[in-house]
Amino acid sequence: MDAVLGYHLNPLMCGVAKFNLSLAGRLGIPVAGVLDPDAARFRRPLVSVKLSEFRAADATRLAALLDTAPWRGAYALFLHDWTATEIERRLLAGADVAFCGNAEIAAAVRGLRADAVEAWCPSTVAEPARAPGAELSVFSFGMAHKVRAELYGRLRELLEATGRSYRLNLSTALHEDTTLDGSFTAAFEALGRIFGDRVHFLGYLSDAAVTAYLAETTFFAAFFDRGVRANNTTVNAAMRCGAVVVTNLDGFSPPSFAHGVNVLDIARCERLPLDAAERAAMGARARATALGEVGWPALLDLMAGRGAAAGPAHR
Repeated sequence: MDAVLGYHLNPLMCGVAKFNLSLAGRLGIPVAGVLDPDAARFRRPLVSVKLSEFRAADATRLAALLDTAPWRGAYALFLHDWTATEIERRLLAGADVAFCGNAEIAAAVRGLRADAVEAWCPSTVAEPARAPGAELSVFSFGMAHKVRAELYGRLRELLEATGRSYRLNLSTALHEDTTLDGSFTAAFEALGRIFGDRVHFLGYLSDAAVTAYLAETTFFAAFFDRGVRANNTTVNAAMRCGAVVVTNLDGFSPPSFAHGVNVLDIARCERLPLDAAERAAMGARARATALGEVGWPALLDLMAGRGAAAGPAHR
């Protein structure tokens, strides 16, 4: 085999894509989109697909490709499911060898291909050795399109200056108008260039999981286009949990956010606090701010017309 051809290619969003990438890495061959014109350069690929994931128009394109592709009649097939469509039958009939991802698929196709090979998909989760313990941890989560990779460079300098081992745990939400392909993937790669194997992507976490990470992390980091705002709920959530927040402040940041008091401003931060008591005190002040000036009771008072005292904190 000279390539693995799949449909979805982003391993952060698709299990088959992650399997294909893992398999190709172990075989030392590239991964490409089966519908990508560039795939025509391969002559003996493994077509590893789940036809139920295909859009109708793309399934039609694949059907046409089976009549014209340079690799037609000379490909291996790995089936991740079986729905007995005509395209699947054609794929199966034209393959040199057909691997079936589980026993159910193998049983379903044996009437068409007696030589179908029952196979499996090994774990694609990174080995635990890739994520050793560290003396300092940084947790960050938020919308994928708002990741500010360039400000993490300064954070890395501050972490390196501590002389302690550290790691960055990164989770994300995804805004309705953005995609992992177009936003977060590039940002995550940029963070990888900054932190190397010290950055670990945690995927999409539930509120309970986020809270658990905030309770255990040494620092929480979140950077914004111009500065943190009163409606940046990620920072408010971290402060409410008593985390030591590293962020960026400007003239429109909440007046109640003060560098060295309840948050750390990356532009003015000369060192990261390593003393546990110092961090605990800062975290306690952060929690008081999140429950007070930028908390729900103050907002409800403001909206009810009883927020004269809270008003200045929200400009």
